[in-house]
Amino acid sequence: MNWKAFFAGTLAGAAAGHLVYHCLLNDKTVSGDVILERVKDAFKKEGPIEGSWIQLKKQHYKKYAIDTLVYHGGITAIREGEKKHFEFIADAATGTIIDIYLT
Repeated sequence: MNWKAFFAGTLAGAAAGHLVYHCLLNDKTVSGDVILERVKDAFKKEGPIEGSWIQLKKQHYKKYAIDTLVYHGGITAIREGEKKHFEFIADAATGTIIDIYLT
């Protein structure tokens, strides 16, 4: 066997393994900034907002049988002429809002 063919095959195999790992097996999550923008856009449809925040460090969330990583954030919005503070929990993997509550 030619050493050049062996080296090319090894390199191609390593590249394929790297590609499979990063594209298929690596855990993917939605960015906290993207989730915050989605929540802000939804709240803006119902009226003005004054502020927003999100913790970019993912946290474990367990409720009954559900155990997942989530982002925790909040929105300050004007509703019925008053400032109201809402907090939300969003699934880090899908970006789905799990809960929104008035604080």
